[in-house]
Amino acid sequence: MDKLRILGVTVAAAALLTFGYDAFAQDKKTTTTPPAAKTATKPPSPCKGLDEAACKAKAECQWIVPKKGKQKPYCKLKPTPKKKDSKETPAPKDTPPKK
Repeated sequence: MDKLRILGVTVAAAALLTFGYDAFAQDKKTTTTPPAAKTATKPPSPCKGLDEAACKAKAECQWIVPKKGKQKPYCKLKPTPKKKDSKETPAPKDTPPKK
């Protein structure tokens, strides 16, 4: 009977170790360093923190006055205009259709 009990305890311990190792292998690794792309930060906006006069003096900045709410007026960088794609404007169709 003693050998059977020892065998049972050994099997139970082996099963716990096996399942514990599998769960440990699936955990996220927190000790790795983040990728270089995520660590690069954008430089601060040249318009951030300016008062109204200084904001209007810079050509690349615009002064924003919210219409509603408790938000204060602020200065922000003007959006860059979108470039037109050549795909948007179809080519002129001077050629007759093929027969």
